Amino acid sequence: MAEPAPAAKPRRTRLSAADRQASILAAATEVFAESGYQRGKMSDVARRVGVSEPVVFQNFGSKSAVFAAVLDHAAGQMTEELTRWAQACPTIGAWLADLLAPEHLTRVHARGTLGVLFADAMTLTAEPAVLEAARRANRSVARTLAGLLDQGLRDGSIRADVEPEAGAWWLMSLLASQGFRFSVAPDPAVQEAALGALTLRLLTGPPPDGG
Repeated sequence: MAEPAPAAKPRRTRLSAADRQASILAAATEVFAESGYQRGKMSDVARRVGVSEPVVFQNFGSKSAVFAAVLDHAAGQMTEELTRWAQACPTIGAWLADLLAPEHLTRVHARGTLGVLFADAMTLTAEPAVLEAARRANRSVARTLAGLLDQGLRDGSIRADVEPEAGAWWLMSLLASQGFRFSVAPDPAVQEAALGALTLRLLTGPPPDGG
């Protein structure tokens, strides 16, 4: 009786260049969010994707270029998440209350979050490409926040005298300076809660004249 022919090995699917870059970006985002730029290794990125380290560099050129691309990608992710989150709330004021809640503020720059990437990027002054990507990313998020605050003006949940762009950069500054407060404030958690509540009152409460 003839022996059955051995089963053919499954053919490995070859990713397109765009899919390969997308998979590298996803892995690099995880590595940098977990370890930071300085400690993040391209070998770890390659291992998560299942490719050799040279493949990562063939696609992006350098570690700083990978991080710059990660920041652009993270900005897109963050703007989409903020928009979806706001759309799921009854008003922009209600969404802002969730955004500024103490339990959320304490997680903004927790290890593994996108906030880590933004905070890390602004310290890399010797990496011009990274700094420029950080500026683009922060401006993109600020535009999204300004658009949401403008929507809040229309639904009546944001104070009528709030200028959306200024309000957006207020929020960006509040979140970006969190590391400073956690380093020097005597009770950072208490201060974060107080600052969040203050910001919410400033953006959603009645104008100073009570009008």
